[in-house]
Amino acid sequence: MKFGAYIEKNMPGVKVIYTRKDDRYMTLEDRAEMANKNKADLFICIHANSLPGAPAYGTETFVMGLHKDKGNFEVAKRENSVILMDENYKERYEGFDPSSPESYILFTLSQSAYQESSLRFAQKIEEQFKGKVGRYSRGVKQAGFWVLWRTAMPSVLIETGFLSNAKEENFLASDQGQDLVAAGIFRAFKEYKTEMESIN
Repeated sequence: MKFGAYIEKNMPGVKVIYTRKDDRYMTLEDRAEMANKNKADLFICIHANSLPGAPAYGTETFVMGLHKDKGNFEVAKRENSVILMDENYKERYEGFDPSSPESYILFTLSQSAYQESSLRFAQKIEEQFKGKVGRYSRGVKQAGFWVLWRTAMPSVLIETGFLSNAKEENFLASDQGQDLVAAGIFRAFKEYKTEMESIN
């Protein structure tokens, strides 16, 4: 919400479409469909991470791609597992099983036309988090997230920190922490938009 407000205040020519403005569940398919139906130029998914029992901390930004290591596959499984909450999930997600490595093969069959732009934006986000917001950056990563695969535009999934880490939970729950994160994403967005407009 705070990131969207930065855009609405400082870039009135940019239309922000929220998948939701309250704490209700929305299917991954509906999120992607909303972006596609509105012909969005950029899809930004903002999350807080969690890894109970591990001392993990830091930000990371994901783009669609093959998870090159077991850790990224585990993240993709956790992220995609919400589809099991959906009614008729087997039909809705075309038999996709978030816990089966074989299901992710379909992601490899369609190389995203938007990968370069997605990577460019993701890099700018992590540079902002590290350089301006003072967060530890775990970097830009690739993983098979359903919601990124189904969007027909450059898209990123941002993990702003770990709620399973008490220090980061406090930071992300605070107004100041949220303002810093939102401002960092906004600066990355502004830089990305300017760059893409100069190319096009």
